[in-house]
Amino acid sequence: MRAIVDCNSFYCTCERLFRPGLDQQPVVVLSNNDGCIIARSDEAKQLGIAMGEPYFKARPLIEKNKIATFSSNYYLYGDMSWRVMECMRSLLPPECVEVYSVDEAFLDLSHLPIEQVHSYCLVIKQRIEQWTGIRVSIGAAPTKVLSKVANRLCKKNKIATGGILVLDDPEKITEALRQTAVADIWGIGRQYAEKLRSMNIHTAEDLRKQNTAWARKILGGVTGVRLLHELQGMPCIGMLEELVTKKMIATTRMFGKDVRELSAIREAIATYTSRAAEKLRRQKGAASCIHIFLIPKSPPTAGKFRHGPVVGTYATLPRATDATNDLIKPALQMVQEIFEEGLIYKKAGVMLSGIVPRDAVQGSLFEAEDSKKAALMKMIDNVNFAMRGHLLNFAAAGTAGHWKMRQEMRSPRYTTRWEELFLIR
Repeated sequence: MRAIVDCNSFYCTCERLFRPGLDQQPVVVLSNNDGCIIARSDEAKQLGIAMGEPYFKARPLIEKNKIATFSSNYYLYGDMSWRVMECMRSLLPPECVEVYSVDEAFLDLSHLPIEQVHSYCLVIKQRIEQWTGIRVSIGAAPTKVLSKVANRLCKKNKIATGGILVLDDPEKITEALRQTAVADIWGIGRQYAEKLRSMNIHTAEDLRKQNTAWARKILGGVTGVRLLHELQGMPCIGMLEELVTKKMIATTRMFGKDVRELSAIREAIATYTSRAAEKLRRQKGAASCIHIFLIPKSPPTAGKFRHGPVVGTYATLPRATDATNDLIKPALQMVQEIFEEGLIYKKAGVMLSGIVPRDAVQGSLFEAEDSKKAALMKMIDNVNFAMRGHLLNFAAAGTAGHWKMRQEMRSPRYTTRWEELFLIR
């Protein structure tokens, strides 16, 4: 059996943890620069707050209903996510816990008799909620895809299911698939859903009845066949199999305010390069190509278009690397080339490509400092991870950061900053 543990309205729940007065109140969390709504409590959903809606459009409804509104607090969310995952690791071997996203994890429960799965899921749920205060829903089934189906239905009927739904017999599976639209199946995107509906396939049960040859032709080859087999109860997606090494890593951000100065653009690009390099080292990769781009603000006469043409360039490195300083240097050289005086910039980004395993990079007789660079990068990553923030940076990233994203309603970083610890009187 496989199970997926999903934190309920995770960002909103994190905000409520240290503000008990919000437990029954509607809460929303905004995206970078306080642009769009990216998380809603159940109460906010019932009031008609739409996912992804721009904040300025939803603001009248938010103010009318006194909905608590927060900027994204990624330091808090990341730390609470780690605590939730550690709760699961305290009950299961590490190889049985696959962190799928900041608020989801797959569990391998194949070592349990099927009749014990529900009671064990209850133990997991109780420990997470008691130790962290984060409420979770758990769906369990013979395969990963079916566990996602179970979890979705569990979250739709939290009171009836008690937060746990186990599909442990054919009748339960069939009924669950009948209640699941094809658009709600894990791995089926919008275009595929429209295509399937045009073929009179409207539910997951309709899809499950198809054959392997049809799935290979219609659903994209081997991937479609695996999806079909998973719906039919045959495990095809193993633990950790979905954590595929990325072929490209990007870090992009909207600026908190309009930027005109070259110095600010250089700081932003250096900061984004540092973040991308950190992600690269996390997957034990090395990049041989770096791309940067800048997006200028459009003139008032541009009509409906909000920005001007994207300006970008790239550089191929002499050899693949994961060292931040080796990536920042060409990035800043390219900024100098594409920056245009007089333009107002609203966004910038860095992308790393040509990624290969770090251990596969051939050494160089002229690069005797590789071991020292690796030790330096490891030390920087360890300190930044331990402190849950980017306390150590290269000088090129600057210290002012007036270009950084706007977070006017961010709550304190209760669990990662001494000066922002929650006070109990």
